Order: sequence, then structure tokens, then C-alpha cells
Amino acid sequence: MERHERIAKAIAVSGLKKGEIAAACGVANSAVTQWISGESKSLRPENLYALAKATGFRAEWLAIGEGPETQESNVATVPQPNFRYPVISWVAAGAWAEAVEPFPPGFSDRYEVSDYDSKGVAFWLEVKGDSMTSPVGTSITEGMMILVDTEAEAISGKLVVAKLADSNEATFKKLVEDGGRRFLKPLNPAYPVEVCAEGCRIVGVVVRAMMKL
Repeated sequence: MERHERIAKAIAVSGLKKGEIAAACGVANSAVTQWISGESKSLRPENLYALAKATGFRAEWLAIGEGPETQESNVATVPQPNFRYPVISWVAAGAWAEAVEPFPPGFSDRYEVSDYDSKGVAFWLEVKGDSMTSPVGTSITEGMMILVDTEAEAISGKLVVAKLADSNEATFKKLVEDGGRRFLKPLNPAYPVEVCAEGCRIVGVVVRAMMKL
């Protein structure tokens, strides 16, 4: 069995769609198509291991066909898909614009994995400052990673990443609607509430947060 045939089998058995495999490996859908067809003769190690993790098949078997296909276990487990998203800067997030493929290959040299299957293109941001550090309840401290889904519904009460008209960078706040107006409220009461008026653009909704140790 050729490598592309092993890859095709692993993807078929996993039940994952090409788009899900592409997200997990941090590549375009076309790259996955080329892996399956055998058109692509190269497969970067990080993509191989991401593919193995997403499908539940062993990387060694996928690469050279040696050893068992899957990790041996006495307990049957259902593979949990992991999706790989780029880590970008606050400036890049603030400059966000919709595109067919906003993150071309090589856009970011850093990726983080999540179990979240995004509705649109998603990316990670590392939180700066303490405006979202709260003494009670939900608190997002400096250094935590937040996953932003650019097509998740931005409704009142959600944590969002937005860009104010007078800023070149993104800002991270809680979206609050009152009397038909929208506001960006920090979780830290020491910071002021900002009006999300004309020129304010919601980049995306924060769907995951994690602490990097």
C-alpha cells in the first residue's frame, strides 16, 4: 500500500472531512487532497504528526507502512479531533479582513491545537495587559491564550475581539448591548467601558481560553 493510500484510509476511517483534517494540520484543503491523491510527494513532520493525532493512526505507519496501524489499547476509545490554528499578533488581528484564504502557508510559524471546530477561520491571540482580569467570576489574565472564531455569532454577553476606529490594534472585551447601543466592557472594573460605535468592528468571538504553563 502506497503512502497516499494509507493516508486516504486513515482519513476515511476517522470519519473526518477534508476541511477538518486541513484545520487540524494547519494546511489548505488542497494540500489534503494532494496527500490523498499522491500528487504531493512531501509531507512535513509536523503535518504528519498532526494527521496521526487527528485520525488515531500511528505516524510511523502513515509514513512508511511499518508496525501496527493504530495505537494498541485494551480500552476502546473514540478519537477526539484536534484542530490546529495559527497564533497571530494583536496588530494582525486588528487588520483582519475577510479573504478566501487569510492564512496562506507560512503565514505563522506558531500554532496551537484545540478541540473546537470553528465556524469560520479562527486564530489564537496571547492576552496582553490586565483589562480582562477580574476579582470575581470569569477572569482572563495576561499571558493566557484565547481562540477567536471570526464567524461565531457576536451577541451581548460574549467575549469578543474588536477593533476601534481610532486604533490599529485589536482589543479584547465583553460585548454588552444597552438601549440599542453596543459597548465593550472590560472584566477589570479599574478600566473604562468603551463605546462600540461607528467604525468599531467585531473581529470575532472568543470561544476558548487556555493558560500556557
